[in-house]
Amino acid sequence: MAKLNYVFTSESVSEGHPDKVCDRISDAIVDLYLSHDPYARVAVETLATTNQIVLAGEVRGPESITPDMLVQVARAAVKDIGYEQDGFHWEKMDVKCFVHSQSADIAVGVDAAGEKDEGAGDQGIMFGYACNETPALMPAPIYYSHAILKSLAEARHSGAAPQLGPDAKSQVTLQYENGKPVRATAVVVSTQHADGLTQEEVREIVRPHVLNCLPAGWMCDEANFYVNPTGRFVIGGPDGDAGLTGRKIIVDTYGGAAPHGGGAFSGKDPTKVDRSAAYAARYLAKNVVAAGLAERCTIQVSYAIGVSKPLSVYVDTHGTGTVDEDKLSEVLQKLVDLSPRGIRTHLGLNRPVYARTAAYGHFGREAEADGGFSWEKTDLVNDLRTAFF
Repeated sequence: MAKLNYVFTSESVSEGHPDKVCDRISDAIVDLYLSHDPYARVAVETLATTNQIVLAGEVRGPESITPDMLVQVARAAVKDIGYEQDGFHWEKMDVKCFVHSQSADIAVGVDAAGEKDEGAGDQGIMFGYACNETPALMPAPIYYSHAILKSLAEARHSGAAPQLGPDAKSQVTLQYENGKPVRATAVVVSTQHADGLTQEEVREIVRPHVLNCLPAGWMCDEANFYVNPTGRFVIGGPDGDAGLTGRKIIVDTYGGAAPHGGGAFSGKDPTKVDRSAAYAARYLAKNVVAAGLAERCTIQVSYAIGVSKPLSVYVDTHGTGTVDEDKLSEVLQKLVDLSPRGIRTHLGLNRPVYARTAAYGHFGREAEADGGFSWEKTDLVNDLRTAFF
């Protein structure tokens, strides 16, 4: 039986966190290739440290895209995040590029040929999740952790909080009663700041953002509101810690409230099921909850490299469903073709819309007019209701 009364914690990290800098650069490179060729193949990793960026990976796309263009994309991404510090500066940093052509062996296995449908780019398991804890149908702890950091970043970019630096982390602990979140019991925010600011001054900059992001009356006791607990956070970003693409997979998804298959998203074009199938699973789970068929829904899909159809589709409504789960799985697979090509076509994923996903979560965002966050649409609701009612 599910626990009803408990506390649960999730964390988020800002766009200026070292790992997120790398995610942003890798996804900006994906966007560059897709803007030139919607069918380009990209798998690019980024390493960041003190005034150094290293790009590595495999691509198949227009030869007109040169290493110099990738270097410029990296600089533009870091500039947009806001790094102009002695230890990490978009203009002064050294960028090394070791990106090369995709393996012919992989290409043979995953390309469509003749009557053969395109196979998955790799084996693996992917999960999607949704619940009715927040308007975005996301778990509340990760939802509010993201919101706090996004608010701080907006204040920094707008000039309202110029004393803050790009690197930051948040952590929100919520009390659940009868299975529903009711209040915060602890909030932690660590944010890079200008030299000379005291811990208390940083605390007072951060406080209104936390209060505005949490529902009214949810703020924790003052003793459990931690801002820069070590007292000082001036050196940050890749100058403070090395960053790598793909190291914040729980921040990117559900904050630990749902299973994760282990594959990262950033730096991968949408033929990679690590990314596209996880988006599809979220899309299906969100539509199930939005249709009122469950309060919580977890969906798992699995694939084999070179095989177009998923090997399995698992649906779990955690005892909150109003319909049979096996029937629900069957209906979902009729509504959406879960082959790699089917997912990309249904969600319109062959577009340069990925750099924006690299911070503040891939899920729980608003679907955008240009196709960004298309997996957040709830356009299956009517079909699902028709199938069951």
